[in-house]
Amino acid sequence: MSATNVSNASPTLTPPQRRTLLLLRISLGLLMLVWGIDKIVNPSHGMKVAERFYFGLPLSAAVMPALGVAQIALGLLVMLRVRERITLAALVVLNGVTLIGVWRSLIDPWGWYLTGTNALFFPSLIIFAGAFVLWAFRKL
Repeated sequence: MSATNVSNASPTLTPPQRRTLLLLRISLGLLMLVWGIDKIVNPSHGMKVAERFYFGLPLSAAVMPALGVAQIALGLLVMLRVRERITLAALVVLNGVTLIGVWRSLIDPWGWYLTGTNALFFPSLIIFAGAFVLWAFRKL
């Protein structure tokens, strides 16, 4: 087989690999649902999060429910595998922005050197990696 054929080949996933990707897709979709619902039922919490972790972004309480609906829609689209090129890219970007917002907690989760860190934000790296894995396997 030539190198050209190898690079164009699409590997077949085993059933355990497919189930693993399904679990990852569902868990990341549910995360979007939970955070989207939070923005709807508790807009003030979303405002505090945006202000604290998203570079002081001032968002009003009126905007939060709309962002929540968008996040819920994204979660559902991810779980249902709808338009994966777009939805998984959006998931990666959204989680990437979150990762940037909590960068201090990645470098110094216990706050030994940096202020405003929290070890509970360290899993943002894992969430971003999971979203990136789904994006990487979007055609399989």
